[in-house]
Amino acid sequence: MSPVHIRVAPLLYSYTGGLRIVDVEATTLGEALLALDRLYPGVAFRIVDEQEKIRPHMNVFVGEENVRDLDTPLSAGAEIYIVGALSGG
Repeated sequence: MSPVHIRVAPLLYSYTGGLRIVDVEATTLGEALLALDRLYPGVAFRIVDEQEKIRPHMNVFVGEENVRDLDTPLSAGAEIYIVGALSGG
């Protein structure tokens, strides 16, 4: 497993006790989100739905790449950004 950094969206701060960055050990995006959820129960459900898909209103970036696949591999030191999608009219 490799250390990775998860930058959490402000809308999830209430689940992480206000932490903006959480470091976990993971080799895939899915593992990283599971590790985040072990530290802060309930946070992963806000990001991933019951079908193990990233929720439509959430965007997850690994580095600068917007990803939707939980099997996305992570390198050591990877930066994961979790952000809420903006919508409106």
